[in-house]
Amino acid sequence: MREAEHYRKTSETEVKVKVRLDGSGTANVSTGVSFLNHMIKSLAAHSLFDIYVESSGDLRHHIVEDVAICLGEAIKKALGGNIGIRRFGYAIVPMDCSLAFSAIDLSNRPYPKIDLNLEGKQIEDMPCEDIYHFLETLAISLKANMHIWVQYGENDHHKVEAAFKALALSLRQASSIDPERSGAPSSKGVL
Repeated sequence: MREAEHYRKTSETEVKVKVRLDGSGTANVSTGVSFLNHMIKSLAAHSLFDIYVESSGDLRHHIVEDVAICLGEAIKKALGGNIGIRRFGYAIVPMDCSLAFSAIDLSNRPYPKIDLNLEGKQIEDMPCEDIYHFLETLAISLKANMHIWVQYGENDHHKVEAAFKALALSLRQASSIDPERSGAPSSKGVL
């Protein structure tokens, strides 16, 4: 069973994340940030990862950052060295007025390239800069090459939700077991 957890306690936050990659998409998320809870639940539903998040802290920004760190670390641990996975994943997701693209390489070489094409400064109870920061921190913690682009849209909520759904589908594809591969998905033999 590909599952793992990551716990992080600092003077600012306390975060515990558990993931099961071969799950059913269930989520139990408590970050104190309603929009982030909604996006992580969407990530779980469409990746079919089971995700459990429990967090507390002093400031919303610190919680957002540390949840991203822990989620990335837990997924990376659950991947077990990336042996036998597909490694690459991509998706295009429409959501009402929005169209989002995601491409991911679980390469152990972190590189986030995120363009959500947002127009406002906040969505629900989450500043837009924290949404970018969450995705960038997730990519770095997961050690993934992660490109997310919202081509267009009129509603910032729909843009971000489409982006998270695209990320979920690309993560699902990249992390899935390739039945034709026995080793690392690299010509080098290691990632």
